[in-house]
Amino acid sequence: MDDTSKTSRIVLSVDVGGSHVKCLTSAGGTPQKADSGSKMSASQMCDAVNDMMAGQHYDCVTIGFPGPVIHNRPISEPHNLGSGWVGFDYAAALGKPVRIVNDALMQALGSYDGGRMLFLGLGTGLGAAMIVDGIAEPMELAHLPYKKGKTFEDYVGEASRKKRGNKHWRKTVFDIVERITAALEPDYVVIGGGNVDHLKELPPKCRRGDNDNAFAGGFRVWANKGLTEE
Repeated sequence: MDDTSKTSRIVLSVDVGGSHVKCLTSAGGTPQKADSGSKMSASQMCDAVNDMMAGQHYDCVTIGFPGPVIHNRPISEPHNLGSGWVGFDYAAALGKPVRIVNDALMQALGSYDGGRMLFLGLGTGLGAAMIVDGIAEPMELAHLPYKKGKTFEDYVGEASRKKRGNKHWRKTVFDIVERITAALEPDYVVIGGGNVDHLKELPPKCRRGDNDNAFAGGFRVWANKGLTEE
């Protein structure tokens, strides 16, 4: 996988989450952050990005979107945000060429060290992606059935952690990681997202991710055009 240094373009990475939208360019500096929430639309997200990045130069944009993406376009509305994301003209709203990838895939790309890597993002929901020998594949595991008619995300998302408490939440995280790794057989697992900080220990074969890796992943998208041709 090519490194971000292979492109001379300045890339803006936009990491869209259920609580915040975060931005950083490949030129460096301090990440910028704005609140998102359950009512944020695509138009409002772009307005927030334009406000945060006013006066900063960049040539192109990568958006990490919290949902499935095919051929550079979201194909369904996000579970933890507002509406209006499908069919929206992001390039027109941001005034730059835009590539869109699943948000878990974006953080996975920035975390990848070779081999077979599974990435799981613990945040408002549950993100997942896998990279095998440099080939990246987003995975929609969050809404697979788990227990009592509920999904993986229902048990390890932020709402469940707050409701059930950290002890029970951690136990469930370990169980779900074990089930997924048994099925997919990765060489290693990276657990990222904001809620990895609530894990005192990690399951076997796991290491902690860094949320800032999402920015690096966004930069890598423009150094590896094929990554968005899903």
